[in-house]
Amino acid sequence: MVDFKYKLVVVTRQDLKLSAGKLAAQVAHAAVTCALQAKKHDPDNFKEWYAEGQRKVVLKVPDLRTFYELKVRAEDDGIITSLISDAGMTEIPAGTVTVLGIGPASEPRIDRITGKLPLL
Repeated sequence: MVDFKYKLVVVTRQDLKLSAGKLAAQVAHAAVTCALQAKKHDPDNFKEWYAEGQRKVVLKVPDLRTFYELKVRAEDDGIITSLISDAGMTEIPAGTVTVLGIGPASEPRIDRITGKLPLL
């Protein structure tokens, strides 16, 4: 069993009521975007996270306002974030903010921001 020290968190909005497939795609967008940003702008955290298996955790919040509060807290701590907006081709209007990626970063840093949020 791996003792994970790093993780990437994706936070979802519960007020949107997305289908499972749509939500999965949005979560994937956030994970990929955060990973690419980290590889470029925070390579040490990226390397550690990638080497131990790229742990990802999906959490939920009730609304958009909570997203922005988390985004500000993460960025104030120097953690990469990625706010994903939908293209509007299927279920929701274009520009709707769907998920927020945070990290990868060390688990204690991420948990200071998202540690009290429930799992999806």
